[in-house]
Amino acid sequence: MANPSRREYWYNTKTGQVEVGQQSPWTDIMGPYDTEEEARNALTTAAERNETFDEEEEAWEDDWKDDED
Repeated sequence: MANPSRREYWYNTKTGQVEVGQQSPWTDIMGPYDTEEEARNALTTAAERNETFDEEEEAWEDDWKDDED
């Protein structure tokens, strides 16, 4: 459950705007974030995390394939 005294920021993927508090449906937002800046960078952060995950998954698959040989 959200802490009502804590300000949360959300990035709206449809409008490209940062919202203070959840104002839009879950299907249209990313967050919550602790700061407006973090919310504004939501897409960049997600892309970086995806790239890191893809690299780690590829390394894991390479290791797994090596173990089969």
